[in-house]
Amino acid sequence: MVLGASRGVGRDIALTLAGKGVNIIAPYYDWPDDCEELVRQFEALEGHHLTMRADLRQVNEVREVAARIKSEYGRLDILINNIERGGMPIVHGPYTPEQWELEMTTTLRAKWLVFQETLPLLKKGAQGAVVNISSIAGLIGRAGPAGLIFNDAYAAANRAVSSFTETWARQAAPTVRVNELMLGFIESRHAEGTRGWEMLNDEERQAIVGRSLLARTGQQAEVSRAVLFLVRDATYMTGAVMTMDGGFHLGHDAVSGMPPGSDNLTIQM
Repeated sequence: MVLGASRGVGRDIALTLAGKGVNIIAPYYDWPDDCEELVRQFEALEGHHLTMRADLRQVNEVREVAARIKSEYGRLDILINNIERGGMPIVHGPYTPEQWELEMTTTLRAKWLVFQETLPLLKKGAQGAVVNISSIAGLIGRAGPAGLIFNDAYAAANRAVSSFTETWARQAAPTVRVNELMLGFIESRHAEGTRGWEMLNDEERQAIVGRSLLARTGQQAEVSRAVLFLVRDATYMTGAVMTMDGGFHLGHDAVSGMPPGSDNLTIQM
């Protein structure tokens, strides 16, 4: 099951996994045009794919999704927990209490609900894999050039996701692995292809790119390959957080050369 598959990074992950022969379950809710395209695209693909409308912030609707999976597949092998609301200060301005609640219920509570309701299905297989998709906002908060894109609630919610990752790894062991992919500025996710990125001026965008050690933003395909690694290849990895941000959270402080030190050191025997 791939959450957030209606568009952007989630769609690319779903298509990548489908290309490897995985049957995709893709709940969708908002972005009507993208959701319609999602349904058409996966109806046309080979395999037994399932798309269904569900508000994953609501426990009853999450349970309906889990029941549908159990009825049609009997178990769940992979969960890509990619649901969030990434409110951008440059777009939304100061947060109201209602916006704060929407951020928390989407970015944090929905992830928790989906994991708890699908864990029994994940345990039915010989090996299961969960990948929580989070953001480096949890590391840096609303600070520096990223402060125009990351808000307080989003940062707090993403820091909490890492706690979930560790707890769920313990809870799901030994047959289900739970890892986290923490993303930086990726196309369609806080970078190119988003309203917030387009609202930044050239200087503001360059400040973000310039802070990244790799001096660029990331691509959707790079995220999908990392997810594929965590699902398919990282068979001895659980409870881990893997960061993909081009080195943004490290900053671009230059590494100084080694000082000459003292040349009169002696060895006492």
